[in-house]
Amino acid sequence: MEWLLWFSIATIIYVYAGYPVLLLLMQKLGRSKPVQKREVEPTVALVISAYNEEDVIAGKLDNSLALDYPQDKLQIVVISDCSEDRTDEIVTSYEAENVRLFRLQDRGGKTVGLNQVVPQLDAEIVIFSDANAMYDKGVVRKVVQNFADAGVGVVTGESRYAIDEGDSSTENENLYWRYELALKKMESGLGSLVGGDGAIYSIRRSLYRPMKASDLSDFVNPLQIVSMGYRNIYEAEAFSYEKGGESFDKEFRRKVRIVNRAWRGMMTMRRLLNPFRFGFFAVQAWSHKLLRWLVPVFMILAFASNVLLLGTSSFYNGLLVLQTAFYLLAIVGRMQQGRDNTPALFYIPYYFSLVNFASLKGIIENYTGHTYTVWNTVRQ
Repeated sequence: MEWLLWFSIATIIYVYAGYPVLLLLMQKLGRSKPVQKREVEPTVALVISAYNEEDVIAGKLDNSLALDYPQDKLQIVVISDCSEDRTDEIVTSYEAENVRLFRLQDRGGKTVGLNQVVPQLDAEIVIFSDANAMYDKGVVRKVVQNFADAGVGVVTGESRYAIDEGDSSTENENLYWRYELALKKMESGLGSLVGGDGAIYSIRRSLYRPMKASDLSDFVNPLQIVSMGYRNIYEAEAFSYEKGGESFDKEFRRKVRIVNRAWRGMMTMRRLLNPFRFGFFAVQAWSHKLLRWLVPVFMILAFASNVLLLGTSSFYNGLLVLQTAFYLLAIVGRMQQGRDNTPALFYIPYYFSLVNFASLKGIIENYTGHTYTVWNTVRQ
């Protein structure tokens, strides 16, 4: 029990603290790989996936048309997954401004839409986006300058979350996301990111490969390209703004769906977990993704083994008190959900527990036959 307790605690500490330290150490050892950027103007297709987005699609198209890039080199394509509202009607009203609508014949999900549309595009670079992700004006130029480096196959931008007053879910998402961005910056400097960002990532169109309908496209697609020997680069100056899930419950459902599909995708691309073939990138994939998703398992093991060690020493008694106090704070955070000015003492333990329980639920659902292919807008 002692061995199990310390192994579980050590793994959790490694995932959240040890792995960033390892990345810093690799940088200090001179393993950084700079990208050879320069100003270029390849043809670009901006692909926007949408399902029932009548509330935001016009704003997204106006935002896209205002991007700082030659109009004759930028296509704007909207893939409608059989939207049932006015999404298609709104998109077609922009046809005169070089906006194209592809409507799927049957609802199949984002990945199915990309499989059908991307091979038909006449563009060197494809940027993938969501309907609610509003881009900074210079996004396209900031993205494509990285593709001047022949070794770059994917460029992932930065999502930023807008916070409304009292929106504790998005506020916590920002805290979590800042941590993620720090990891992305270090991973990119050492070679490649593990995965992309559905709101803002881009690829060389020639490197696109079809995926399964259940694959999380912004995770599996970049992994496919890294497996071909190309880099997945993080570009901090290419950023978008979007609203978060607005509540913990909506964020929870979104994260369950993401982990469910990403876990399956990681199993599909499990060859990347072999360090003898893919070197340090395999260590990144294990540390940033696989072990991160398994943290809730180690949390349960740490608590259960600590309970079984109760009474064996004052140290283990005290450790159990600390663990119990953490989860009690998380429960209070749950009870405070939706209230203004919830103290960080409560909402941080709750959000940490929520994120990890969502990972566990996503993994369990994967093995009980629950497959996500289509999506419903989390804002609805």
